[in-house]
Amino acid sequence: MNTILLVEDNEMNRDMLSRRLTRKGFVVMTAEDGKQGVEMAVKERPDLVLMDMSLPVLDGWGASRLLKGTPETKEIPIIALTAHAMTGDKEKAYDAGCDDFDTKPIDLERLLGKIQVWLEKR
Repeated sequence: MNTILLVEDNEMNRDMLSRRLTRKGFVVMTAEDGKQGVEMAVKERPDLVLMDMSLPVLDGWGASRLLKGTPETKEIPIIALTAHAMTGDKEKAYDAGCDDFDTKPIDLERLLGKIQVWLEKR
């Protein structure tokens, strides 16, 4: 059973996506801001992180950099989630250490495909 940490500040998005992932057989933990997400990832060591980029306290860019710069969490794949699919955002996510990138609104089948690829690489 694979564990996913969903870092998302929007309660509706967080609840909807966590329910859908749980129905697909994942154990889902959630965090509401980047700081909480980093703390949970270090403590819980999920198999994968879904990271919203627009977060309070510590944004997704900073949280991803911290996770990739920490020995205990640097191997955990991070998929950036952003509604701001502007030119350069994908590169910015990769520069921050994210392993993949997906846009909102979430296309669940596309996201599940990306999750599967990264879990198989672990």
